Amino acid sequence: MTTFWDERYSGEDYAYGTEPNDFLRAEAHRIPPGPVLCLAEGEGRNAVFLAGLGHQVTAVDQSAAGLRKAERLAQRNGVTLELIQADLATFDLGRDQWSGIVEIFVHLPPELRRRIHAQIPLALRPAGAFVLEVYRPEQLVHDTGGPKDAALLCSLADLRQELAPLELVIAREVDREIHEGRFHTGASATVQLVGHRR
Repeated sequence: MTTFWDERYSGEDYAYGTEPNDFLRAEAHRIPPGPVLCLAEGEGRNAVFLAGLGHQVTAVDQSAAGLRKAERLAQRNGVTLELIQADLATFDLGRDQWSGIVEIFVHLPPELRRRIHAQIPLALRPAGAFVLEVYRPEQLVHDTGGPKDAALLCSLADLRQELAPLELVIAREVDREIHEGRFHTGASATVQLVGHRR
């Protein structure tokens, strides 16, 4: 079955570019050495960047088309990724497994998002880091990327509650210019967050 994401990733170009997310690039130093999990990683831009820093990276996405392009991008950059095709609704994040978990522009139905976020503090190793950037509801006025359904967007207050077991070292709402491929371009309203397992 062809999904929305298979269609988005079917072209030769990379829908969100091949460079990592700016916030992840700036804060990746907070992730301790070791294995990193990238959730809903799509075409691999963030996973390839993290592998280039020396992490063992597992990239999970439901789209076979996205993961094929992630593999090509990894080969082009001389790194190796573990690629897993899975729906986050049924994917097990594990326990005490990851030095870092990365969630960049992953917009899930609220119930599923809360379930995933409840797993993150358990899946991280002690002192492991969680790095997130997502669109917040104010993004709807911009029309520069992200879902058009407000229920899929995140407020900082919701994220603080969902990730309460983590020690948050960055937790902020920002308005910034984003230029990531064809689908994230222009003035944007996001939440940026870095948390560590205590």
